[in-house]
Amino acid sequence: MYLEAVKLAQFKNHQSSSFVFRSGLNGLAGRNGAGKTNVLEAIYLLCMGRHNGHLTDRQLVHHSAAFFRLEGSFVRLDVREPVVIKYASGQRKVLERNGATVERLSHHIGRYPVVMIAPDDVALVQEGGEDRRRFVDSALSQTDPVYLEALTKYQTALRQRNALLKSGHDGRHIDEGVLSVLDQLLLGPARLIYQKRRDYAGRIRSLFAGFYGTLSDNRETADLQYVSDLDSVDIATLLQQNREKDRALGRTSRGVHKDDLLLLLDGQMAKKFGSQGQLKSFLLALRLAQYKDLHRDLGIKPLLLLDDVFDKLDQTRVENLVRLISGPGYGQVFMTDTHPDRLREALQQGGADDAFTLECLSG
Repeated sequence: MYLEAVKLAQFKNHQSSSFVFRSGLNGLAGRNGAGKTNVLEAIYLLCMGRHNGHLTDRQLVHHSAAFFRLEGSFVRLDVREPVVIKYASGQRKVLERNGATVERLSHHIGRYPVVMIAPDDVALVQEGGEDRRRFVDSALSQTDPVYLEALTKYQTALRQRNALLKSGHDGRHIDEGVLSVLDQLLLGPARLIYQKRRDYAGRIRSLFAGFYGTLSDNRETADLQYVSDLDSVDIATLLQQNREKDRALGRTSRGVHKDDLLLLLDGQMAKKFGSQGQLKSFLLALRLAQYKDLHRDLGIKPLLLLDDVFDKLDQTRVENLVRLISGPGYGQVFMTDTHPDRLREALQQGGADDAFTLECLSG
């Protein structure tokens, strides 16, 4: 699978732009603000139907417009498949594939698997568990529709339970019967989410450690551990034990929405003891492990989007990374950098030679 071409209209700082890509390595170079990242965000949006970060659809519209439109031409199993996403202010976003509207996002996620590494992703290593849960959820949602359905049900019931608890915290009466019904709605999804997240962490653990070792020339060892409230108690008991605490707090204090991945560097917490280069290597190793697991599950090589990937990496780690992604185990790759010469040199020194395209953005 690969992306032949993409068109952006009124998307962020692109009023009208189009790009043609090759099936292997593709470089996007340009100064800060030229729109390199926005191209990768558009590709991710076409693949996943949603932004890779926290931006709303309205925030993706060019400041002088009231709409945006994205067009992508994918080749999947030797068949060309056009995908269009269009949004107008005040209306719902529309996603079309092969000329037909995709009514449910779950019917699109996973068809064009994608992994994106962006500078802000360092929060995966440095910040709290929310970003790491989102990492696991994004990975599993592309391969497992049962997981995606369970996650949606859990999040819906959790929002309703929190709203009910907050109403009591504000002095209104809490209907214990309604609270018990919402507890029941959480049980099945929570148990499934817990088991599938634990299985996923077990699958990628050795991949993650191996990629980190390759990037660092085995100068350090990396590991990950999955931790959850459900490690020691069932969700039904957990909710019951914490009901009074939840009433006092006005929110659900325990559950799989508090799960985390502990990232360890030589046995210590990476976010406390890792250098910037080591933390960036942790991020890369996590995303590459995600890539390999997606490929293994789907039988399709995902798109790999690397935004400003060379920042904070020494020359050895840059060359090791490029050797990895230019090998036969990877499909179409997109990389951005502010300096075209540096990007070209990195690709060549990593073994890519001239087997890449380089687009320079000047806008």
